[in-house]
Amino acid sequence: MGIVTKYTQCGWAAILVCVGVTQASAEAGVGFLPYQNPVSVQNGQVLYDQNCASCHGAELEGEPDWRAPKENGRMPAPPHDASGHTWHHPDSVLFKITKFGTAKVVGQGYQSDMPGFSDALTDQEILDVLAYIKSTWPERVVEMHNARN
Repeated sequence: MGIVTKYTQCGWAAILVCVGVTQASAEAGVGFLPYQNPVSVQNGQVLYDQNCASCHGAELEGEPDWRAPKENGRMPAPPHDASGHTWHHPDSVLFKITKFGTAKVVGQGYQSDMPGFSDALTDQEILDVLAYIKSTWPERVVEMHNARN
């Protein structure tokens, strides 16, 4: 069962209300990350450097050999640049993974080194980090990501 299919309707509603997405933007397929807001992007870059770069790389490059499990069986931190798979997930999934951690979102005993940041970052700060990441993608990747929303 994929990450997306694990959500309940109630979980989706909570995420959408939490981040203040409007029905119009959801219908437009753009999503709710403020990647075109320079203040959010700038704040997100600072927060990314402080909270994410140690694993995902200062240039969003991820850990080496990120597609192969580490010796402990866990997956390395993937890149968040256009070469990675971050953009394959809709905003709601990215938000939930960042807030609660990969293991909690995937469930079924999945083990991950990706922690949740619900105690360290506000919801807006999480959105800003994701906005920064998305702002670095080429336009074609942004368009593909927007289509996933």
